[in-house]
Amino acid sequence: MSESTQGTQPAKSRSAGPDDPVPGVAHVVLVMSGKGGVGKSTTATNLALALARSGYRTGLLDADIYGPSIPTMLGVSGRPVSTDGKTIEPLERFGLKMMSIGFLLEDPKAAVIWRGPMLHGALQQFLKDVAWGELDYLVMDLPPGTGDVALSLSQRLAVTGAVIVTTPQNVATDDVFKSVSMCKKVNIDILGVVENMSWFIDSAGVKHELFGKGGGQAVADFSEAPLLAQIPIDQSVREWGDKGTPVVQAAPEGAIGQAFMALASSLVEVVEAKAGGGDGAGPVIDRSGGPGGRRRLPISK
Repeated sequence: MSESTQGTQPAKSRSAGPDDPVPGVAHVVLVMSGKGGVGKSTTATNLALALARSGYRTGLLDADIYGPSIPTMLGVSGRPVSTDGKTIEPLERFGLKMMSIGFLLEDPKAAVIWRGPMLHGALQQFLKDVAWGELDYLVMDLPPGTGDVALSLSQRLAVTGAVIVTTPQNVATDDVFKSVSMCKKVNIDILGVVENMSWFIDSAGVKHELFGKGGGQAVADFSEAPLLAQIPIDQSVREWGDKGTPVVQAAPEGAIGQAFMALASSLVEVVEAKAGGGDGAGPVIDRSGGPGGRRRLPISK
């Protein structure tokens, strides 16, 4: 972990009860959206890797049982094993612990055809029966929509909060608003919003906002949470994801890699503000670039 600062400690842990399935995890962050196709899994994977590269002990749980993406995006095809006959050892790559239903399928192209109770049971096993150990952050990639998974997690697990992913256009935000509403109804705190595919810069240096603008900020305003980042469209994100080495790991010094690193930094600041109790006015995100102005938070004016 060339970019990590070993020994980094998270803010005060979440309030986990005696029956919490992951008692050794300080913070559980749900990455979710009411809309499919907005880059939620890409965001979750790169966010988890960015946290790991920042020195935090991090795990990634693929909670999208019907459409697992983590094995492909992280280039992992192994099968988990149990060393004690009681718990399953998560697979690891790039210093990141991970678990996905995709690791357990004989045929990666086979459909998982389960009803709700089986899905709930699998999620419970992926939490309670996986040897996650001591983690600072467990990032959970949730399926799109407002269905059973988020409801089950809200009932069984003390989560730190959710990161909401959207793209700028109305056809996406209309569904994402529903996801925000669900979080409010089941008391899942919204830590912030990520606007993905915000724009791209062509070879002449011209900025193009293919999906419009302002959608991420609208979701953030509705959520009463900060807009953590606007992530541009970049071909390298898709290319590296298809190769099994996410862009944060493959090109951490590039513009997109730095955008995800800044997202992780902003999320940590929000979590620390939340753990510290705050002053009721919401977290204050440092956009100065840090010492020497090296950090850049990719949010346009």
